[in-house]
Amino acid sequence: MKRAIFPGSFDPLTLGHYDIIKRGVTLFDEVIVSIGVNAEKNYMFSLDERQQFIEEAFANEPKVKVMTYEGLTVNFCKEVNAKFILRGLRNPADFEFEKAIAHTNRHLSTIETVFLLTSAKTSFIASSIVRDVIRNNGDYTKLVPDSVRVK
Repeated sequence: MKRAIFPGSFDPLTLGHYDIIKRGVTLFDEVIVSIGVNAEKNYMFSLDERQQFIEEAFANEPKVKVMTYEGLTVNFCKEVNAKFILRGLRNPADFEFEKAIAHTNRHLSTIETVFLLTSAKTSFIASSIVRDVIRNNGDYTKLVPDSVRVK
């Protein structure tokens, strides 16, 4: 089975994330959307809310699972027997950052990182931008799947 994890904080899930996951299920038998838990970070949405956003968005996609983890991503890959890490790239800065992480992961393990370019229509979307739109009472609904709703 070709299993990949798609790690991130997903605070919140964006249409960019959604696009990468939908395209990832065409390449892998299973994609585990892996929500990393970092006690040092202040999240806008709780872990339960973020998990629910993703589960609802992919309720009809049996190849997508949602899990949480702490610690190194490569260790989580070993725990769930994933041989691939799926990542999306929006721009050259993303590439440089992700390249360094991929090289480190490859140095620490046998995990392969697979990069997908974001689609043109979602390449400008970042969770930090969505959070800013939400904080300032903007229409965030154009940037996220329908499952993401602010209470």
